[in-house]
Amino acid sequence: MIDLSGKTYLVTGASKGIGAATARVLLHAGARVILHWNSAKGAVDAMTQEFGESRVHSVQADLGQRNAGAELFQAAVNWAGRVDGIVNNAATMPYSGPEDEYAKWDRDWDHVWQVNVRAMADLCRAAVLHFKADGKGGMIVNLASRAAFRGDMPDAMHYAASKGAVVALTRTLAKGYAKDGIRAYVVAPGWVMTERVAPRIKSLPTALSDVPMGEAAPPEEVGNIIAFLLSGLAHHATGATIDINGASYFH
Repeated sequence: MIDLSGKTYLVTGASKGIGAATARVLLHAGARVILHWNSAKGAVDAMTQEFGESRVHSVQADLGQRNAGAELFQAAVNWAGRVDGIVNNAATMPYSGPEDEYAKWDRDWDHVWQVNVRAMADLCRAAVLHFKADGKGGMIVNLASRAAFRGDMPDAMHYAASKGAVVALTRTLAKGYAKDGIRAYVVAPGWVMTERVAPRIKSLPTALSDVPMGEAAPPEEVGNIIAFLLSGLAHHATGATIDINGASYFH
């Protein structure tokens, strides 16, 4: 069992899916966790009740708004004093392709880029400055996707492009700040059985046909990998991408 006692982490998009599963894994490992949520609290209140307000703090923020990322990190610092690591999980994935009306295409590209890339970059910037301030370093785990490497369906090309940007951002952070004790990792899931993705899988009978394991990953598996990376047991893997896709690489 990984022991994260005495550590504090910010998890974005922690009200459901991968974010909620990750937050729960970190809490069971002894960490304090700041739970970010946007439109609905989801599992946030349940985790607060289970683990107590001394170990759980929730912050609402709409990462679709400019400056929300920096403000969210500052709110985490205001509560915790020091944040040891950040898990950038929050993302949006509307469906619109070239055949849709331009107004929808335009709106979705701007929103996806703001939430999935710019807000994450702002959070990473704030984390780097925070980690450097006391010279103790820190951990960054950014959620990308299988789509960053093999593309996605036409109605999700904005999502795939944003996740490719996440990979480049994270590798740049790893290279640029290794000397400062800052470690940055990419976790790239394929199909994960979350509340958002399950209906998509159900509506596409062939969705899992290119997954050799034949099933979507449970979100807890993603959380377990993230907890391992945050533990500091793999410092020299900084900059690496950990795939969680049931061996679905090439189709």
